Amino acid sequence: MDCHIEIIPRTLHFKQPAGTSRGIYTTRKVWYLRLTSPDEPGRVGIGECAPLPNLSCDDLPQYETLLQNACRRLEAKRGMLDTDALRPYPSILFGLETAFRHFDAGSYALRDTPFSRGDAGIPINGLIWMGEYDKMLAQIETKMQAGYRCVKLKIGAINFDDELELLRHIRRHFSAKEVELRVDANGAFAPADALEKLERLAELDIHSIEQPIRAGQWEEMARLTEKSPLPIALDEELVGQNMRQQKFDLLKALHPRYIILKPSLHGGVAGCDEWIELAQRMNVGWWATSALESNIGLNAIAQWCATYQNPLPQGLGTGLLFTDNVEMPLEIRHDCLWYTAGHKGGQA
Repeated sequence: MDCHIEIIPRTLHFKQPAGTSRGIYTTRKVWYLRLTSPDEPGRVGIGECAPLPNLSCDDLPQYETLLQNACRRLEAKRGMLDTDALRPYPSILFGLETAFRHFDAGSYALRDTPFSRGDAGIPINGLIWMGEYDKMLAQIETKMQAGYRCVKLKIGAINFDDELELLRHIRRHFSAKEVELRVDANGAFAPADALEKLERLAELDIHSIEQPIRAGQWEEMARLTEKSPLPIALDEELVGQNMRQQKFDLLKALHPRYIILKPSLHGGVAGCDEWIELAQRMNVGWWATSALESNIGLNAIAQWCATYQNPLPQGLGTGLLFTDNVEMPLEIRHDCLWYTAGHKGGQA
């Protein structure tokens, strides 16, 4: 079909600074895509391209030019999306996939699932951002009062003993059966002392740890996944592994217990489907996480994730972090993300 894609840059502002071991985010740059076609006047498709600074494999100085070129090629090919050609640019692929899915669906209910019909919510984890001890403790208390049954702490920024004390605080009030605890080091541990830290964390009945050491250290990571008393989940390690053979080689070499999938980082929806296929074949678990997209991207990830009916809590709360978000029929009730069926959503 004939189509036109308008690119709309936007800077989003966090309600509160979001701290990770890579730094503190106060703003977030995204590019919205608005797809229209003279063949179907009045119909529109909205997608979001949101590479993460200093992490995404397509976080490149010439990003806007690459995005413009991809959109113009797509227009020239009359809307034929070449997924393989966009493998090196996962955030661009995800934005285009979402725009076409929205255009075809005619609403933000992008797929037909109990979630999209408003009949079921998706269990999510409560996210505790890095910060000073007292501020992290306050976040924990808020999540506990809200009824979260899975809490994820970003660790690696303050004293490790203080982080252990925060986890002990939760365990003094809630057993592992009552509240599942996940931690995410974002690669902050040094290989030399990582195993010792994992052993201390394991004493607190932690469900899993994401990316304990920096990505790219396959020999050290393989040693950790073999010896760790704590299940290891890989996240940053997957970035840039865009070809099917690369994904297979990584899973075979590192044997993680889980992988964490972010379509904006890990190959768009098509690339994440490929990760899941390989992971299931190799008995590796997974869950999906948004990557600080606005509600446009969050909804697309949630709509896709719901098709798998994965019972594990997903990381799908971060789209609600911005003061100037796009209105979307999403809300968090207790510890689940819900889609409000019948709501048409906002415009980018």
